Amino acid sequence: MISMKREKGMAMDILHRCLLHVFATSLVLLLGVSSAQAQEFEKNILTGSPTGTYIQFGNDIANLMAECDQTLHVVESAGSLENFLGVRKRRATQFGIVQSDVLEYLKTYSANDPAIARAIAGVRISFPLYNEEVHLLASKGIASPANLNGKRVAVGVEDSGTFLTASLILDLLGITPAEVHTIGPAEALEQLLADDLDGFFYVAGAPTKLFQDTRIDAERFHLVPFEDPLLQAVYVPTQIPASTYAFQTDPVPVVAVKAVLMTYEYEPRRNSYHAASCKAVSDVSNLIFTRFGDLQQNGHPKWKQVDLTDIPPGWDVSECANAGLAANYPLSCSSGGMEAVPDSEANSAYRQRICSVIGC
Repeated sequence: MISMKREKGMAMDILHRCLLHVFATSLVLLLGVSSAQAQEFEKNILTGSPTGTYIQFGNDIANLMAECDQTLHVVESAGSLENFLGVRKRRATQFGIVQSDVLEYLKTYSANDPAIARAIAGVRISFPLYNEEVHLLASKGIASPANLNGKRVAVGVEDSGTFLTASLILDLLGITPAEVHTIGPAEALEQLLADDLDGFFYVAGAPTKLFQDTRIDAERFHLVPFEDPLLQAVYVPTQIPASTYAFQTDPVPVVAVKAVLMTYEYEPRRNSYHAASCKAVSDVSNLIFTRFGDLQQNGHPKWKQVDLTDIPPGWDVSECANAGLAANYPLSCSSGGMEAVPDSEANSAYRQRICSVIGC
């Protein structure tokens, strides 16, 4: 059995390597306002790959903003690490969706690493979202993660949460693949289908579009179960229900991490950029809360699993997000295209529940 101290140490080393890569290669700008700023204040949300759940959640939120005649640009990215640092450093990027294990290890590392402490300063949570299942799609000969010893495996691109999670799982279980490929999920699927890989990791909320590809033959491939007690202690034990994907007829036990919507702690009195960004965060917060039922009914199926009170420990909620939860919040839609939602007794009770957790 691997000791918890060793587990944490390995996790730290992996995260540190990820962060060094992001710091070294990321061409980002400090928060600022372009001199050629468009008439509408620019708002962006960093998500993930085109086939992932992050981008679908981003589109759902952007659609709410569109009903309010506001534009929220949904931006593809490598994933959690890029998104986290993008919220901190990219111009006009108020939101990013991030895995909770990335948050945990960033927070832990920041105590002893001034560079990471500076990177996370001012980053806040807007809302918790859903649990993301760790998918491991592999050939039928891979019955468990342990069978990846000596095999060819893809772990995601280096700026992604999948890379961090997959690397942690391999290290925690003492697995040494013959080849480790740092490629995205779409490319990994193509290589698996061509028999150039034995399996690949993808952390995404099920159902995810990638695994709806009709070329995934149930006779050749399957989702590998995660039943190791160590992984179930480190991550959230869960399952992918039967028939979530066409090739998967039985439920598959897996582990999961939580996705959260990140933002920055804008100070409205600092300058006009901070004031407008804070207003954008408040607007999104208000729309997610007041239209939560619509999101659950019409958005990605994972909205049905979102608990807006499930805040990861050790992280603060943005004051701008809190402001949007106020019963009398003045949501200003530019052409009045969205009708106000009455503050029902149920909404009021839910708001009180949320505020008792996040302190609004």
